[in-house]
Amino acid sequence: MLHTLPAVLRGTFASLVLAANTLFWCVPLFSVTLLKICLRFAAAQRLCDGMMSVVHEGWISVNKGWMRLVGRTRWHVEGLEGLDYEHSYLVTSNHQSWVDILVLQYVLNRRIRPLKFFLKQELIWVPVIGLCWWALGFPFMKRYTKAYLDKHPEKRGKDLATTRKTCARFRGKPVGIFNFLEGTRFTPQKHAEQQSPFKHLLKPKAGGIAFVLDAMGEQLEAIIDATIHYPDGSPGFWDVLSGKIHDVVVRFETLAIPQAFIGKSYDLDSAYRLAFQQWVNALWQAKDAELSELQRSYPRRG
Repeated sequence: MLHTLPAVLRGTFASLVLAANTLFWCVPLFSVTLLKICLRFAAAQRLCDGMMSVVHEGWISVNKGWMRLVGRTRWHVEGLEGLDYEHSYLVTSNHQSWVDILVLQYVLNRRIRPLKFFLKQELIWVPVIGLCWWALGFPFMKRYTKAYLDKHPEKRGKDLATTRKTCARFRGKPVGIFNFLEGTRFTPQKHAEQQSPFKHLLKPKAGGIAFVLDAMGEQLEAIIDATIHYPDGSPGFWDVLSGKIHDVVVRFETLAIPQAFIGKSYDLDSAYRLAFQQWVNALWQAKDAELSELQRSYPRRG
C-alpha cells in the first residue's frame, strides 16, 4: 500500500494526482463558466450553478481519495448531525494552517454546498487555481493597511461593498459561505504582536461575518462554527501530501443566528456593532477553552 512507501514517494505521487485532478476538472469548469456567461436567463444560470457544484465536489472527492491512500490519518469529527445540503450556512473556524481548508472540504463535502472562501485579491493570479476560484464565484477581497487607508480614506468600505455584491449573487440558492474569523493564520509571533487575550487564538475580526449577515442573514439557516485541532502541531502542505498527519480533530457546533442581528448594519449601527463584537468575543472565549480541552484529550504523540 502507498502509506508504506517513503514519504518523498508518497508526496510526489500525491502532488502529481493533485495537479492532474485540478487540470482534469478545469475543462468542464471553464466550459460551464462560458455557458453561464453566454446564457443569462434564470433556468440556464441555475443549471450552470448545479454543474459547477458537481465539478467542485468531484475535485474535492478525488483529493479525499489520495489523502486516504498516502496516509492513515485518524479523523475525530463531531457535530455533523442535522446539516442539510439544501440550506445555506455561514461557516467559520480557527485558523492554524492552509491545511485547514483541505480539512474542512474533506469533512463537509456533500454534507452542505461547497464552501465559498473569502480570498485575498492577489490570489487570483495563482496559476490555474486562481482562475478556478474566480470561475466558482469565490469572493476576492482587496485588503488595505491602516496606513494606506489613512492616506486614501475613499477606499474605506470597499471590502463591505464587495461582500454585499458577492452575497447578492447567492440569494435564492443554497450556498456555504466561509470566513476565517481571525483573518490570518495563527503564529506565536502574530499572537505576541497582537497581545491577544486568548491562549490559542488571534483576536477575531467580527466585520467579515457581520457583513455576510447584513447581506443575506435571512437566507442563512445557521452559523457552523468549526474548531480544528492537530495533536502533533500545525501541519504544512507537504505533511498532507506525504501522509504525515496522524490525527485531525474537528468539532462542529451549529449556532442559531440571533434574530437581533438580522437586518442590521454593522458599519452604521454602533450599538449593534458593539453587541456583535461582544457576541463574537464570547464565542472566541468558548473556542479557546475548547482548544485547551482538546489539547488535554488529544495530546501530542511521542
